[in-house]
Amino acid sequence: MAFKITEECINCGACASGCPVEAINEGDERYVIDAEACIDCGACEAGCPVGAIVAE
Repeated sequence: MAFKITEECINCGACASGCPVEAINEGDERYVIDAEACIDCGACEAGCPVGAIVAE
């Protein structure tokens, strides 16, 4: 189960800096999570200040 970043993303980068495997990158409209690289640790979800990351 990977995580996904929803439209509520404010592009702050908190999720990317908190990801231990660097599976999060800046996308065209918001940050995106590489599902293949994601290790399901939940660090991004816990670090998002607006709750824009949810389990997929």
